[in-house]
Amino acid sequence: MPELVAITRRYDVEIDLVGFAGADGVLFTRDGCGFAGQGVAHRATISQAPEVLADIAVEDHVGLPGCGPVAFGALPFLPDAAAEVVVPERILGWAEDGTRWLTVIAPKCSAPDTPQPISRHHLGEPVRPSSFEVSSSRPPADWCGAVAEATQRMRAGDLEKVVLAREVVVRADHPIPVPPVLRRLQTAYPGCFLYAIDGFVGASPELLVSRYGNIVRSHPMAGTTARQGDPGSDARAAAALLASPTYRREHQVTIDMVHDTLLGFSSYIDYEPEPSVVALANVAHLATLVEGRLSHPAVSVLELVRALHPTPAVCGRPRNAALETIAALEDLDRGRYAGTVGWVDAAGNGQWAVSIRCAQLDGATARLFAGNGIVVDSDPLTELAETRAKLQALLNAIVRP
Repeated sequence: MPELVAITRRYDVEIDLVGFAGADGVLFTRDGCGFAGQGVAHRATISQAPEVLADIAVEDHVGLPGCGPVAFGALPFLPDAAAEVVVPERILGWAEDGTRWLTVIAPKCSAPDTPQPISRHHLGEPVRPSSFEVSSSRPPADWCGAVAEATQRMRAGDLEKVVLAREVVVRADHPIPVPPVLRRLQTAYPGCFLYAIDGFVGASPELLVSRYGNIVRSHPMAGTTARQGDPGSDARAAAALLASPTYRREHQVTIDMVHDTLLGFSSYIDYEPEPSVVALANVAHLATLVEGRLSHPAVSVLELVRALHPTPAVCGRPRNAALETIAALEDLDRGRYAGTVGWVDAAGNGQWAVSIRCAQLDGATARLFAGNGIVVDSDPLTELAETRAKLQALLNAIVRP
């Protein structure tokens, strides 16, 4: 790798992050704040990321987490699968306090003294799809059979919970453009993590882990109910979710794992005494904030990601038994679905979301995913209905002319 320098300066022009990322950039935002990147300064494996970031010289005139070089990644579900991060050439950052900055990464011999205003080549609007074919990769009845088999395994063995996923494939008559999909997700799910990396797009409500200095946070979610759009019905559904022994037990399994894992890195860690209900456009989840202070010296967010992923919310418990059950019953290559997506800077700060409510776009084809936590008393038809509700998030963003 040639000697690189990252020059970060304030950028006071208000810029649309989705537009900045465009069709082939990277994006990771929430409530309009976050990052968008253009170009590729370097690609590396996830294990090489700290060394790559440390080797880039820094000229930082802002001094906030996420300034200087930043690596972005969308890591696979399987923890031992190959994983890659990308360091963009241009990174636009937008902090929650309104501070904006532009980082340009270039060879030292040709780095600009001052990053120049952003320019993009306008090649005209792509031809948008006008017809779509939607199909399940696996017959719904067959998937329900897998759910029933999973509950039988729980009654007979040590498995407490397993997450089983479904895949739906969308085939269009023209390539599916990324920016319109992101804008629809941004409008429908403003409080979610909006992301795009190498055609992998989504809007996740769930924070796996963040690290800013010595402050660590996680916001695990487990337990879901569909929303109908009627205030009375949705309020009753939320109350039933909170009162459900099945969903509360499923949720507590995830909270305990996250708390116990982070405790090993922390001087203090705690979680809210009661879960809350996070309502999205199509579903509502049980959620609990976990927060604490990391021991000195604070480990990188990548160490926390490695320790936490995959949580019981996307895998199950015990982890190895759940992974074996998924391999035996799911009949699906998850790829980056139910993995984790986010960023890390050279100081080890970062923010990583669970890769749910997502799709892999590849030309005119999109692969969509949704999964459910299965416990011993789960009902297959109820679980099937829940996956359909979750799939609507991406179907509504993609299957539109």
